[in-house]
Amino acid sequence: MSKIIISENQRGFLFKNGKYVKTLTAGKYRTFGGREIEVAERDQPILPVQCTLEQLLADKAVAKQVSVVEVGDQQLALHFVNGKFASVLRRGKYAFWAVTDKHEYKMVDISTPEVAEDVPQYIFAQIPAVYYAKIEVMEYQKARLYFNQKFIRVLDAGTYYFWKNGVKIDVNFVDTRLTQMNITGQEILTLDKVSLRINFVCNYRVTDYVKILTEIDDFEEQIHIAAQMALREYVGKYKLDEILENKAGMSEYVFEKLKAKEKEFFVEITEVVSNEL
Repeated sequence: MSKIIISENQRGFLFKNGKYVKTLTAGKYRTFGGREIEVAERDQPILPVQCTLEQLLADKAVAKQVSVVEVGDQQLALHFVNGKFASVLRRGKYAFWAVTDKHEYKMVDISTPEVAEDVPQYIFAQIPAVYYAKIEVMEYQKARLYFNQKFIRVLDAGTYYFWKNGVKIDVNFVDTRLTQMNITGQEILTLDKVSLRINFVCNYRVTDYVKILTEIDDFEEQIHIAAQMALREYVGKYKLDEILENKAGMSEYVFEKLKAKEKEFFVEITEVVSNEL
């Protein structure tokens, strides 16, 4: 014989010879003659050890005191107790004591990684990261979003959450700030056959964050080549003295040539300046 005490915040499950008999409330109990008592906390999910949840719920006295929820294969349930978020529930059947607490459930469809607008973002700080992916885009960035390597959309600055459901989620970032490219010139011959090496600085910013990835191969290299070709065209038309007298003209010529290719390169060219001659 043994003595079992069940407190107010507990319930007891009485078994005789391994078979469920009834549920016990707070009090002092003694076990004998094949009787066993399994004690459960009232603020925890009901998970009996010696019988199934279904067997326990078949007891009408228990069924009247509990809140039950079933979560499907492509679902999560956000569990709220007395209006406050408590936990996230995966696939399965759950029961909670509802004697003094009010239990509510918000069913969430996770068949797609997209998180519905009515899911409060604050819960992501309270649930395990195994359920979601977090993406942060800085003020000076755009992010290209992909599901299973398929482009979905461009993300603006902000914090984004996506459900982990087996779909591969990828992002790559684009800097939206003004970017400086150093263009190192190769040996170029002037009209009077003088060899020059001219270095330029080109400032640009990306204008189409999708096409610059999908419709052009290495846009920076393309800009670099276009600038070098423009340099060759200009330098080859003038003698050294003429070039030295009009350095600004050379920068303007290269600038206009690159401006003409902005749509092709999916960038905005803001400035081209020779920094060495």
